Amino acid sequence: MFKKLIACLSVISILSLNTVPAIADTIEHLDVHKKAPCNEVLIQNVTRTVKQGNVLEFAFDEKFYSKKHQPGEMINFVVPQALYTREGTLILPANTKIVAELTNIKKPKIFNKNARVDLVFRKIVLPDNSCIDIKARPFTKDYQLMEGPWMTFWKLFASTVTMGVVGAGASVGFAFIPKTLHLGTAFAIGIPVGCSVGLVLGLITPGLHYKAKKGERVYAILIDEFCVEGK
Repeated sequence: MFKKLIACLSVISILSLNTVPAIADTIEHLDVHKKAPCNEVLIQNVTRTVKQGNVLEFAFDEKFYSKKHQPGEMINFVVPQALYTREGTLILPANTKIVAELTNIKKPKIFNKNARVDLVFRKIVLPDNSCIDIKARPFTKDYQLMEGPWMTFWKLFASTVTMGVVGAGASVGFAFIPKTLHLGTAFAIGIPVGCSVGLVLGLITPGLHYKAKKGERVYAILIDEFCVEGK
């Protein structure tokens, strides 16, 4: 009887050693951008699946100036800080490299239309040099990068002030011509005229090229999900 009991316990021990406990899949969340269409990450035994619609943040790893680039070129970005879920699971370590492809560059056009840059984020290069394919676009209204309204405002402001100074200088010249305008009257005419001309020129001239400094950050929305192995 004792031998049979020992044999049963041995069989149970062997079966328990060969049984891997099942780990239930869980959903965790990213808090990168509050307007992201999705913020879910599927956490499984050895993989983390970042679902389509999540928004990530990348930083330029080099200076960028749209005037000096052509479609088809590859542009390097980095993950500026380690990416964790809200629940504390690491998804991407800091300084993970991101490779993007320039697909199109629309040059600035008259009437102050700024350049537009189309690109697709193609690869994640982890610190161990392993690569993951991704597909993501800039998280903007038209999925394009362009200078913001403040840069356009300062361009118009600079044009207006410059021509206002020119108008003021011209008015001073006219004021010293005998029997013409007094200085105050000349300024009253010259400055508004110069500013008006500057504003009109600023509005009808071509817009701005797109510039970005190294380290400047952009948001990207995932068009497809991607998986990364956990550790």
